[in-house]
Formats: sequence, structure tokens, C-alpha cells
Amino acid sequence: MSGGVLRVEGTDRVRHLVLDRQAKRNALSAELRQHLVDALGAAADDDDSVGAVVLSGAGGSFCAGFDLDELAAAADPTALFADANLYHHTVHIFPKPIVAAIEGFALAGGFDLALMCDLRIAGEEATLGHPQIRHGIPTNFELLASVIADPAARDLCLTGRRVDAAEALRIGLVHQVVPAGDAVDTALALAADIAGLAGFAAMKQTFLVHQPDLFPLD
Repeated sequence: MSGGVLRVEGTDRVRHLVLDRQAKRNALSAELRQHLVDALGAAADDDDSVGAVVLSGAGGSFCAGFDLDELAAAADPTALFADANLYHHTVHIFPKPIVAAIEGFALAGGFDLALMCDLRIAGEEATLGHPQIRHGIPTNFELLASVIADPAARDLCLTGRRVDAAEALRIGLVHQVVPAGDAVDTALALAADIAGLAGFAAMKQTFLVHQPDLFPLD
């Protein structure tokens, strides 16, 4: 099944969402964000068949962030961002485990998308970071600090530097590094294992109870 910019696939208990804007390195347009909201909403409602979600990007990149061309062309960028909080909220409080399969770039808003997932598998050529600080755009420190130690989070937020897969593993951004091209298969296998466990749903609810809601809806 396909939404044009988002492919929705699945095997047994695992739903696989594939960002598919390859010419834009899967940048998060308003359309793609809405498709993600809709697909996650459907997966959340389908209690009987979906146990976990894998999120990946087509064409060798995970996600390059928000679509800067779309933002630049907007007469009112504030209005264009009106849906962004719903998108962030939907991913961040999704009630089932999400595993990110990261190949290539996971930058800016794409990095945030990976951080909102429960687990992250990276191909050995993956690159992660918040380069937008170099252009005067603040990063989401609270989200990053919920995943890695405070000093490392401050480093990445203040410098905007990018980290490779090896450093990402060392500082806890990802929990496994695999050969380039293997991230999706590894993530799908991991998600299938999680979805087969009786206690995964209760465990995810425990995570949600103890994590702050960084993207509350007005």
C-alpha cells in the first residue's frame, strides 16, 4: 500500500513505514508528515494485528529533515508549521514500539524523527546530527537529552556537528550498527521479536508514563 510519499508495508505483526521522497532525501514535507500521522494512527488503532512499527527511508537515506524548499516558498511559514506539533506528538506518544532503521542521513528534523523512536538500528555509513544550529535554528535539546547523556547532548546541540555510526553507538544514539544496507532487515527482525513478546505493550506504556510529553497538543 502506498500514500505516494509514504509506503506502508507489513509482515505479520510488524508494520513497515517507508519515507519515499528519494529526490529530497525523504525530507518531511507537510504531505509526508500528514501521511505519517495517518499511518501511525491506523497502526495504533489496529490492536489485533500490529505489534510494532519499523520506520525507514527509501533510496539510501533515512530523512534529511523538514523540506527547506517548501518552507522557503511558503508565504506564511508559521502556518506551514501549524501541523508540525501534531506530527511530533503522534510519533512521540505512539503506544507501540517503533524501531528506526537508519541508512545514510538522519539530520535535523530527520534526526528528531529517529530520536522519537524507541530503538535505532544504523547502517555503518549512517550520519546523524542537528546541523540547523549553524543556520540559527535551535535544536530540541530536551528530546536529545532524553536519549543520550546531558554533556553529549549539549555538545551536539551547540556545535551542530554530525556523528558517524560508530560514534553514535558509543554515545548511545543507536543501539546497534550493522553493515550498510542491512539496517531495515535487522530492524524488521528486531521488531518481530518484540511484537512476539507478551509484555511489550505494557512496557511501552511504562515508557510513556515516565517520559515527559515534549509535544503537548494545545
